[in-house]
Amino acid sequence: MSNNKKKNLPPQAQEYQSFQQEREVKRPVLKNCIKAFLVGGSICLIGQVITTFYIYYFNFTEQTAGNPTVATLIFLTMLLTGLGVYDRIGQFAGAGTAVPVTGFGNAVISAAIEHRTEGFILGVGSSMFKVAGPVIVYGVFSAFVVALIKTILIKWGGL
Repeated sequence: MSNNKKKNLPPQAQEYQSFQQEREVKRPVLKNCIKAFLVGGSICLIGQVITTFYIYYFNFTEQTAGNPTVATLIFLTMLLTGLGVYDRIGQFAGAGTAVPVTGFGNAVISAAIEHRTEGFILGVGSSMFKVAGPVIVYGVFSAFVVALIKTILIKWGGL
């Protein structure tokens, strides 16, 4: 907080802010960034290994191997979340596990696990789509807009 704002505060608020700043836990930002980078990079490396596996063993092309790779990563994330392993990795790595596509799988299955006592339809199903629904809608809409722009550019621009 700037000194100008501190001067406008009553004395009790200034004392409280000083008290708070003295006891605030210092976060190891650089260490957290390195952990997130390494774990997120490791997840991406695993994704590349899975892609290579699909290309060499199932004769996918580089273009067609992407979808099964994403599905495999999401499945593995959901499995590890159900076993309680992914949450421990997430506590260690922070955003390193949330940023790749695995963060989506974790969010969906976590909501399902949390609400399973409410039943399959009103608990699991509705809770999963509270998280997944907006992501799916945004993804489909974005794909539509990009395809529309590409089509217009091809038709009018001759690309």
